[in-house]
Amino acid sequence: MTQGQSPYPVQFSVDYPEKPLDRLSTFFRLIAIIPIGIILALVSGATWQGDSDFWPLVAGGTLVLPPVLLILFRRKYPRWWFDWNVALLKFENRVGAYFLLLRDEY
Repeated sequence: MTQGQSPYPVQFSVDYPEKPLDRLSTFFRLIAIIPIGIILALVSGATWQGDSDFWPLVAGGTLVLPPVLLILFRRKYPRWWFDWNVALLKFENRVGAYFLLLRDEY
């Protein structure tokens, strides 16, 4: 391992905001996160557990089959799927940082 490299392939950090956080947006954060939370749940394939039924949300389930088939038949993880997963993880972390009061923007 060369100097400056980390032993872990992924690094995560949230910069401390330079200006004070807006108190008004902090107060309404639970309301403001609802639309972006719905989009995040649809795209990430989150599931909802009802009384006795199990309903997987559509987008995440349909986006799993093509990469599985590509890996199965081509024996190669597609680059476009890797890039999608990286962007999705960045998006999830931005929304999580917003929800946990670490940042004012998501």
